[in-house]
Amino acid sequence: MSTLNGLKDTIGRYGIWTSLAPHADDQARLAELAEASAELEELGYGAVWLGGSTAARHAAPLLEATGTLTVGTSIQSIWQYDAEESAAAFAGVEAAHPGRFVLGLGVSHAKLADQYRRPYSALVAYLDALDAAGVPADRRVLAALGPRTLELSRDRAAGAVPYLVTAEHTAQAREILGDAPLLAPELKVVLEADPARARAIARKTLAMYLALPNYTNNFLRLGFTEDDVTGGGSDRLVDAVFAWGDEAGVRNRIEAFHRAGADHVALQVITDAGRDALPRQEWRRLARLLK
Repeated sequence: MSTLNGLKDTIGRYGIWTSLAPHADDQARLAELAEASAELEELGYGAVWLGGSTAARHAAPLLEATGTLTVGTSIQSIWQYDAEESAAAFAGVEAAHPGRFVLGLGVSHAKLADQYRRPYSALVAYLDALDAAGVPADRRVLAALGPRTLELSRDRAAGAVPYLVTAEHTAQAREILGDAPLLAPELKVVLEADPARARAIARKTLAMYLALPNYTNNFLRLGFTEDDVTGGGSDRLVDAVFAWGDEAGVRNRIEAFHRAGADHVALQVITDAGRDALPRQEWRRLARLLK
């Protein structure tokens, strides 16, 4: 696809992943994040990825508040928004902010979507509908974990935005994708050097994901054991899916994903204040250590 390298160049090496759910339609929350996004752009981040099942309308306020920042959904559930609705919303945002919105799509999880049936086939059909509606393949990315969906990311999208993965998964994903498609894994960051405290903060976030088989099955494919994915997650698992430590340690863990083949890493800062608080001070610290 002709614009793939353009997308890689536009979003750069680092972005910020931030959760909106369950407040996706909270206008005050969106306004707060839009204001923060202007600072993230100034700090040098190339993209903001909106977590939860977000859509183009949630990206619009961030795009309006910034001049060059790319905003993507990470991810929009195919069960929550039908393809025709998604295509119309994409067209509206594209008209207002050409080239700056990326539609990140995923199949979510059986525990979170009552309609969850034959997820791979449903995703293929969704992409077919987007094609028919004129949404360019090179402006959408897929939340791919397993080999088949990674291949779909290569063949039917601009690339993949895997969530809750390791550097080893990133290396495997790059091998499947090849050189051209975008590979932009999400990585959680805890800016805490004390091992016990850092892992305790990490486990508060990790616990909810360990109840979702899509993630635990992926960990098992990567060589982790049942013991690793129970009891809040083993130290081995926490250390693989979180970057924590002093500034040099955090930077090294982030760069490990680039060395494994990531073009861009979507950094989710985790603090003991919880997911609803925007960690703006930590975003500033992270920007400084990445320079």
